[in-house]
Amino acid sequence: MTNFRITVAYDGSRYGGWQRLGGQDNTIQGKLEHVLSEMVGHRVEIHGAGRTDAGVHARGQVAHFKIETGKTPDEIRAYLNRYLPEDIAVTACDAVDDRFHARLNAKAKRYVYRIWNSATPNVFERKYLCRWEAPLDLERMQAAAVRLVGEHDFKAFCGNKRMKKSTVRTIYELRVERIGDEVRLTFYGTGFLQYMVRILTGTLVEIGEGKRAPEEIDEILASRDRAQAGITMPPQGLTLDEVIY
Repeated sequence: MTNFRITVAYDGSRYGGWQRLGGQDNTIQGKLEHVLSEMVGHRVEIHGAGRTDAGVHARGQVAHFKIETGKTPDEIRAYLNRYLPEDIAVTACDAVDDRFHARLNAKAKRYVYRIWNSATPNVFERKYLCRWEAPLDLERMQAAAVRLVGEHDFKAFCGNKRMKKSTVRTIYELRVERIGDEVRLTFYGTGFLQYMVRILTGTLVEIGEGKRAPEEIDEILASRDRAQAGITMPPQGLTLDEVIY
């Protein structure tokens, strides 16, 4: 059996997220496993670096799988791209060490959340942006973002109320910038909890609107209470940009 690593890009708009759940195969994992299983003639299970939620996109999702095949990595990539839906693409495929694991070996991840901060819709990129008409004060958002950098317990920013494992994570960089009418937030850290990036973004948006003070971030972190943090932003603005090994 050879262990293969693939990099996958997808438009998550019409899928139920990355993870295949029960009989639900309208997922990215489900689509990839179906095509790979057809290719080798038996069931193939793949493991992703992260479980993006329904409606969330990826530019650099990473996954691995083990199969017996005479095909080269380039031939596997070509086969996948021939039979996958047009909104999923494998951008790289390589044979890797048998011990490589897409999730366990990941050192960091980069997510990008894009906000279209204008009263005029962005017709061509509407599926990849969250439209937000209210003015946003970037200085306030940036002041709050600084307080989130470093190692913290992010339980207040976790959407899973029954989370049993550690909610401590490290954010190496949290950049808030304006590019024309777009406000773009870039999150780079060791890993992220369920809905964490979307809740962090929602909290920063409320600070940008003047509904909260930047200093409240410290109180929210200390509370470890989801009810103290901001809204969960819609999924379409979020993209898994890169997984770092």
